[in-house]
Amino acid sequence: MQLYPTRPAAHLAIASVMVSAVGVLAGSPLVIGWGGSILLAVAVARAVTLVSVARIRAAGFEMLWSHSRRMLRTVRGAQIEIEAEVRNRDTLAARYVKLRALASPNVEVELDPPAGEVAAGGRLKVKVKVKTPRVGQHGVYGLALEVRGAPGMFEVPLTFANPYGIEVAPRPMSAYLQVGRGGPSMLMAPSGKAGKMRGDGNSLRELREHQPGDPFRRIAWRATARRGKLLVREFEREERDVVWIVLDVSVELWAGPVGRAPLDLLIDEAAALVSRHLARGDRVGLAVYAATQRLVIPPDGGAGQGHKILHALLTAASTLDASRSDLDELDVAVRVIEHLRPLDERGLSDVRRGDLDRLAQRADAMRHRAPFRVRPPEGKTERESTLRRYLAAFGIDSPPKTNGDRALSSDSLVRSLSAIAAGKPRASLIFVLGGAPEQSFLPALAQVVGRLRRLGTHVSWSLPIFEPSLSPPWTATKSTDEEESPTEPLYDAVAPAAAAAVRIRSAVASKKAKVALTKLGIRVEHLRSAYRAATIEGQAVASNATETTSEPARSVRHEQTYEPPAKKPAESP
Repeated sequence: MQLYPTRPAAHLAIASVMVSAVGVLAGSPLVIGWGGSILLAVAVARAVTLVSVARIRAAGFEMLWSHSRRMLRTVRGAQIEIEAEVRNRDTLAARYVKLRALASPNVEVELDPPAGEVAAGGRLKVKVKVKTPRVGQHGVYGLALEVRGAPGMFEVPLTFANPYGIEVAPRPMSAYLQVGRGGPSMLMAPSGKAGKMRGDGNSLRELREHQPGDPFRRIAWRATARRGKLLVREFEREERDVVWIVLDVSVELWAGPVGRAPLDLLIDEAAALVSRHLARGDRVGLAVYAATQRLVIPPDGGAGQGHKILHALLTAASTLDASRSDLDELDVAVRVIEHLRPLDERGLSDVRRGDLDRLAQRADAMRHRAPFRVRPPEGKTERESTLRRYLAAFGIDSPPKTNGDRALSSDSLVRSLSAIAAGKPRASLIFVLGGAPEQSFLPALAQVVGRLRRLGTHVSWSLPIFEPSLSPPWTATKSTDEEESPTEPLYDAVAPAAAAAVRIRSAVASKKAKVALTKLGIRVEHLRSAYRAATIEGQAVASNATETTSEPARSVRHEQTYEPPAKKPAESP
């Protein structure tokens, strides 16, 4: 048990030392005794605090959540309220001066009341207000408070390890949080109206120039003779769209404040597209890539497919894999020890320092108390994968790698599009949400896009937007009891200039990427939902900033997800 002196105790200790020093210099035993008595009183107060806090803990000082479930689902930008109860089974009241939540940095937690007193044998209700600015599986690991003993001169930090999970879904897919995951929900009839696709139908779509691979039976000989060039008939059939969402989750897209990073906005846009096309009755597939191909969900429709894609959006962008995390095995082990020690009955006293194998076994045995059921993340060894799985199961985040690799991401993108072009059923719409590939991969991308266009697939590309992450505030708001750091004035002076430089650089890169993609026949769209999505968790924080973005807010999502090219009037053969 650790004790920390309050300001009065520190002042008394310093005063006693100074009085004793003056007594020694003056040669006065009375002054020395006076200073020593003050120091003795401080030591007695420390001992009394130890006894009183130990008594409270032994009698039963605990924290419980009011909900029986250990996991709650909500949407990004919402604020939820969880009620906790602190119980004191001792015959003496327990007074605490600070109450704080131990939670993931991807959520914002506020407690009410932050200080108070738990009566003898009584209970205290604590409201835990949680804001959810980022999609994913996040954890509230428990509460920590500082209890003052009977004299009130020392504080003892106590931690209640009681994990609680919060699953944050994209707001456009909020309907799937209430829809069942099985039974009658799997028997829903497809809604919406079937669309027109190229194929072996009876309706003439258009006459176009002959391309390699077109069958000779479709050649319009009369029109060819009149035009002087080989033309073929293109027919169409009624069929629902097969839509692919190709999402880039590279680690560099996590750069920026929580909730306003480019990847936050891309996930929102992907969720909006998925929700819209599933509601129309289309078959929707999802391909997630980064330095490697992370996830592929084949196209399908219905509520079951919506749940699959929702879970993928929650977990596919995680940075707990060894190739995406800034933590090595030892750093992961330190985080596991810090979280596991309060949960373990023996406090890991039987696990020797440096014995990671024993630690991994103990962590794996404790996963039954975790709010999430997750697959083992990637690790260099099985032991490291087990430790990383423990962090994922309790919603403990890992910082992303500071350096990305666009070359590997570009290669993964080309391979993902090639697999879609060769797969069945044939895709009618492909939406790529991510950064442009490197210059060296443009020829390979041109070949894949050309193949898709010959198959009648329309490819749209939405580049990430960096403007919300480059607008103030760049850091989280500071609580009133935190002291100002000496480096903060310098940071406040440098941050606007750095943001302006990055803004110019990203704008130039975006224009170059748009020109290159347009030359390949790809329709480049803008994330018009980005500015509203970046502030969807509440505009109170942005109103306190010293600067505001110069561009106006835009519409919530695409007004029209897909606009086919204008049709030419069909000529009679």
